[in-house]
Amino acid sequence: MQVFYAPNINGESYILDERESKHVVRVLRMGKNDPVKLIDGKGNLYEGVIVEDNKERCVIGIISVTPNFEKRNYQLHIAISPLKNPDRFEWFIEKAVEIGVDIITPLICDHTEKQSIKPERINNIIISAMKQSLKSKSTILGEPCGFDKFIATKTGGTLMIAHCEKEFERLNVVDAYKSGENAVILIGPEGDFSVEEIKKAVDSGFKPIHLGTSRLRTETAGIAACHSIYFLNQNR
Repeated sequence: MQVFYAPNINGESYILDERESKHVVRVLRMGKNDPVKLIDGKGNLYEGVIVEDNKERCVIGIISVTPNFEKRNYQLHIAISPLKNPDRFEWFIEKAVEIGVDIITPLICDHTEKQSIKPERINNIIISAMKQSLKSKSTILGEPCGFDKFIATKTGGTLMIAHCEKEFERLNVVDAYKSGENAVILIGPEGDFSVEEIKKAVDSGFKPIHLGTSRLRTETAGIAACHSIYFLNQNR
């Protein structure tokens, strides 16, 4: 069944925008009475059927709604350094959304080489990944934030910083995190966090963690962190 993004859905019907309408009618060759699913980015999943197969304004009749569809009992916030290669950062965004992440904040660190992102493009990737993985609640893309500012404003839940600096004792994620708790995980840039950043984070209550014995690229570490929290909560 096809899934479409309907951010302003309200009432017994919804009109897809022209882009989605053309995709439905011309590309997918769907017609009247064909079933569809709609997600609103707010946690609701709608079941519907096509009632008007117009390639410019395809109308969906709403049959039912499931509120809080597959709502998780925890919130995951990944603060990760942007990468010099934007394709690798965008790959992380796509896969993290598919696995399940609530907030992604681009984190500007001492060793961050590229400090800008393309928010419109990334938000489109988020929407596409939501539809692919049937996520009803949208992942929030935060504004790029400096390291010091970020760690100074984070309280509550389990705070973790993943790094490779061996002079600090590091916990395995399973030993640092308890399922059901909210989690904030810091992922550094190529070149890792600076020693000073790690010390500041620890002083601010972040637990130093590792993601296994391999040295991972930034985007891979981000995915490993997302999946670790997902896995631990699936096996409660």
